[in-house]
Amino acid sequence: MNTLRARSSNPRRSLAGAPLIALLVVAPIRAYAGEGAPSRPASSRPSSSQRGVKSKLRAGAHSWWRRRWVLPAAGAAAFLAAMRLHEGSSHGPFGIDYRLKAQDNNGIFSRSNQLGLEYGTVAFEAAGALFLGNHKGLGHVFWQAADSSVFAGFAADALKYTFRRARPYQGEGPNAFFQGTDQSFPSGEVTLQASFVTPFILHYRHRYPWIWAAELLPVYDAYGRMKSQGHWQSDVIAGWLLGSAFGYWASERKVPLLVEILPRGVSVGFVKDF
Repeated sequence: MNTLRARSSNPRRSLAGAPLIALLVVAPIRAYAGEGAPSRPASSRPSSSQRGVKSKLRAGAHSWWRRRWVLPAAGAAAFLAAMRLHEGSSHGPFGIDYRLKAQDNNGIFSRSNQLGLEYGTVAFEAAGALFLGNHKGLGHVFWQAADSSVFAGFAADALKYTFRRARPYQGEGPNAFFQGTDQSFPSGEVTLQASFVTPFILHYRHRYPWIWAAELLPVYDAYGRMKSQGHWQSDVIAGWLLGSAFGYWASERKVPLLVEILPRGVSVGFVKDF
């Protein structure tokens, strides 16, 4: 048990999570750079017939990128693809829970990398919102993501204290709900990652289809939490769905709830104020 919960102190092992952390930086930077692109002069714009042909092509081959149901479908498919085949039967109230074999808690899925991703997400989200401010474009999406993460976190904590499910490493099985102070259902860290990436995906999916790659963050965290035997399969799936739902809710609001609650000066943005 101690081996499963041990944290890696080797800095070289922590660097294994660098590609995942980079997703937090590359996607918003590219999106922010694209917002300021100058428009083409009227003389170089395509004619109405050309625009009609292009719109039909987009509506045919790529129309599925525009459908919002693709978000849960793509995330579920990526999660299932990332999970390895297991031996034995699944159990639990949802019929999908099983404990992964005990493995070395090192490498890219080490607990230190999981915590680094969690703290890095919170810091990056707060810095982007405070620096850019609640204006159109990237700054507004950052505040939507902050809205999503904060209130999804409250909801996840409420569910944890309600269900009080035992974690896999405790050896009580996936049916051990309402057990003392255990807090396995749902996964708070997966909820955070899903709530963070969803507003960015919904805002930029038409312009930058590659933004769907951000779903690798909750997928990575979900498998990492199962690998360290901190959560069951249904825990991480519930966390991903909860975070995605709050991300959708936040993306639909014209004015983020945090902007309405906090003092107005907080959402002005450092880049605009100076």
